[in-house]
Amino acid sequence: MKKIAISLLLGLFIFTTISCEDNDDNAVPKALQSKDFVWKGLNLYYLWKNNVPDLADNRFANQDQLNAYSESFANPTELFNGLLYDRTNVDKYSVIYSDYSVLEGVLSGNTKSNGVDFAISRKPGSSTEVYGWVRYIVPNSDASTKDIQRGDIFYAVNGTTLTVENYRTLLLSTDNYTLNLADYDGGTITPNGQSVALTKTNLAENPILLNTVITQGEKKVGYLMYNGFYGQYDNQLNTVFGNFKSQGVTHLVLDLRYNSGGSVNTATKLASMITGQFPGQLFAKQQWNEKAQAYYESKSPNSLLNKFYTGLNGLNLTKVYILTSQSSASASELVINCLKPYINVIQIGDKTTGKNVGSITLYDSPTFAKKDVNPSHKYAMQPIVLKIVNKDGFGDYTAGISPNIEVIEDHGNLGILGDVNEPLLSAALENISLNGRMKPRTPSTTERDLTDFKALNPLRTEMYVELE
Repeated sequence: MKKIAISLLLGLFIFTTISCEDNDDNAVPKALQSKDFVWKGLNLYYLWKNNVPDLADNRFANQDQLNAYSESFANPTELFNGLLYDRTNVDKYSVIYSDYSVLEGVLSGNTKSNGVDFAISRKPGSSTEVYGWVRYIVPNSDASTKDIQRGDIFYAVNGTTLTVENYRTLLLSTDNYTLNLADYDGGTITPNGQSVALTKTNLAENPILLNTVITQGEKKVGYLMYNGFYGQYDNQLNTVFGNFKSQGVTHLVLDLRYNSGGSVNTATKLASMITGQFPGQLFAKQQWNEKAQAYYESKSPNSLLNKFYTGLNGLNLTKVYILTSQSSASASELVINCLKPYINVIQIGDKTTGKNVGSITLYDSPTFAKKDVNPSHKYAMQPIVLKIVNKDGFGDYTAGISPNIEVIEDHGNLGILGDVNEPLLSAALENISLNGRMKPRTPSTTERDLTDFKALNPLRTEMYVELE
């Protein structure tokens, strides 16, 4: 989505269809301004607005009625949550923050973290106990200086055994804790007496974790492990593809197994780097709620379209290998779904999350953008506002996108990321070397993870478009 177009549309569109007779800011008491912002923002942009009676344009005859309604809620967060549609099954992703600087940090990959990216799985044979396993360590983090690495198993925090009831509290509620480690033997979790003390700090995670070129005979395979669509790293990403191009890469393995999403704009750029032969053609289309969609279609239809970029380091590939897991979400799924009409996408790993909707950041300002934000509070929302489909109009993958070749990560044989023998990368290289033919594979019996580090913070799984 084009930033300038959207910010202009916001200025034109704001408050034009809310039915309140008096929308003068002076009619909103200062104590109610943050709640008023919540209702008006959701009334205008929320994707499922038509499914929420209290967001109807004719719900309130005037501002005084809206004020009285807002006053009945204890705080903006309670109002926000009360206006969301089917929180359990449909909208699991919309969030509100009392401090927009925290929200902005998460969206850009800047969070408080000790650097351990982990997943949580159920302990075999138990209905209540769980354990964690380390997926990777973020460089330049506290964990990177400690004796902990990919594949390590932890069964307790500060000596308290992890359960389905307490793992969130134990792992999220404090900046300092000790992980109690265990051995993993055929699924048996056995404490080994080892532990590691960790401290969370403000950490900016570069999503480009690994990139290398692997030579297989006459074939040059670029491998990129990319863990988040964060726009401030776009130039570095383009440099990586420039290096791939200069080294004559003929095949690409894009590792998105731990990538839970991010910027739609960055996802469009990545797709443009993988290809390069489709400049200006339609990559993705956005579908907003009925009111917003009608406005954009009549005033600026191009603002609903994401087109392949020009001027980037494109590889001009006609096939790409993408590694996925159940943690691959939103913008990762967007890349897979929207590339399919153009090139052959070979997906290897596990079925993806199934998140086909995106959000925007709304601030309390005359245009809901950051400019001229209300100084009396710092609330900001990240509501779901759109669905994204590919050029053929397909975007219905809420059950996840299934792989062509299933390879589920085995906690007892994870391998080293980027190593040619690591199971998922090895499967991709085998497919490349055999020109698409694969040796028979034994169906996986590995139990799927319960959750992971990024999913514990719903904002880390967002797919979003940016406003100015």
